[in-house]
Amino acid sequence: MAQADSKVLVLGALAGVAGISLAVVCYQGFKTKRRSSCPGFYLNRNNDQGPGLMLVDGPGMPRGQIEVLERLEALIQCVSELKEEMKSLKNALPTLPDQVREELRGRDEGRRASPLHRSTPTRRKRAAGSISGARAGGRSSEEAESEGGYITALTDSDEEELSDAQQSDEEQPADPLSVLLERIDCLHKGTDSEKQDSLNLLLEHREEFGQNSSFLWRLTRAYCDIHDISSAVEEKKSHAETGKKIGEEAVGLNPTCADSHQWYAIMCGIMAEYDTVQNKIKNGYIFKDHLDKAIELKPQDPLSYYLLGRWCYAVAQLSWIERKVAATLFGEPPSATVEDALKNFLKVEEIQVGYSKLNYVFLAKCYRDLGQREKARKMCEAACSVKAVSKENEEAQKELDLLCPALGV
Repeated sequence: MAQADSKVLVLGALAGVAGISLAVVCYQGFKTKRRSSCPGFYLNRNNDQGPGLMLVDGPGMPRGQIEVLERLEALIQCVSELKEEMKSLKNALPTLPDQVREELRGRDEGRRASPLHRSTPTRRKRAAGSISGARAGGRSSEEAESEGGYITALTDSDEEELSDAQQSDEEQPADPLSVLLERIDCLHKGTDSEKQDSLNLLLEHREEFGQNSSFLWRLTRAYCDIHDISSAVEEKKSHAETGKKIGEEAVGLNPTCADSHQWYAIMCGIMAEYDTVQNKIKNGYIFKDHLDKAIELKPQDPLSYYLLGRWCYAVAQLSWIERKVAATLFGEPPSATVEDALKNFLKVEEIQVGYSKLNYVFLAKCYRDLGQREKARKMCEAACSVKAVSKENEEAQKELDLLCPALGV
């Protein structure tokens, strides 16, 4: 039964094809006969005589047959045009990848010529959506593959554009202030002549960057360096006074900068060497307040703890008369103990082991004052292991030369 049905279907299909073929043959015959007998003629769409033919009514054929033939003619014309389009598309497919590459290369050159142009994710989404829509609509695998290749090339181009943008950002010149401050920091760690160069360089740029706290606290630090280098008392005092004024200005510009508070406190401590007793005690209070602020803002800076330890140790060594004078002038004398000083010096060692030779010396002094001679000797030995390569270390070595014999080292 199934075989019979199949035969019927095949025969039906063959009959349909034969019928269509016969209709076309008949149409061609009628068309030839009609052209030979019809007094009318054929015009194209522009009413010019030519190959784009259109059937004109004439005698000899019924109206219904004429309409059928006209429809068949239009159908055959559409099929012919479709065949031509398919043939053109088939011929163009092998060269499509090259055309796409050329188009992308031209777009990429246009992007690089215009740095303000940037690709957007929206464009990628639209392109991806067009591909998925094409596949859902039943496009051929060749069309989908060619469009997929286009999007891949577009994405690669965007990535290249992004890398070019990053490279251009890296090639941008650095901030002049950052370059200057980096150079100043290097000079600060150098020789005495380099420290003098640091001060000169800062003074040259003060008009340009004088309203920046990072610039000003480095200028304060430079005056501190020059104070230590100078030998004449008046010159040292002049540098200390100038450095203190600049430090106060830096703190005023940026109260949240720990380094500004730290170096202003240092300059206040230096000025205590040249002031009267009243101003010396006043500067001591200022020194403590700004060191506390510096530690609050930057709690892992060993220098602040070292300086605070020095202050605590100095206050702990004040005589009865000095305390009375401070109480008379300011109502309450400064208060600190050797234990407070020891705590700060140990904090320095905790943050940075072997921070300085002087820190070991003051640890030894604290342990000695507290009666812990064994620990004091160990600190002396640690201090002796640090080479004296700076003026600060030379000062520490002088302290050690007095301290070691007393401890039996």
